[in-house]
Amino acid sequence: MLSQLSSNDRLRLMKFVCSFAWADLEIQPEERAFIARLIRGLDLERGEEIQIHRWLDLPPAPEGLDPTTIPVEHRRFFVEAVEGVIASDGHISPEERESLAVFKKLLSD
Repeated sequence: MLSQLSSNDRLRLMKFVCSFAWADLEIQPEERAFIARLIRGLDLERGEEIQIHRWLDLPPAPEGLDPTTIPVEHRRFFVEAVEGVIASDGHISPEERESLAVFKKLLSD
């Protein structure tokens, strides 16, 4: 599935994943490890990897995080990646659960 994403969509995916990792205001080591595995599976340029690591230090700005702009054919993969990052630490906080519910609702509209 990763190979089907354009360069822009791969970076957009990682922006969403990083923003969800920040949903409870703290990124756990397990979430960092999950994100590192995703990075390895993507064909990213060095500058894009650097940007993702910046998003792990500070949450991405909300601009560009409109779920309705995700291509319909990729929405399931985005949801799975987001679910993976928030579940990676073995605990889904109320903030993460609520953010995921809103994300899924926006994608289904």
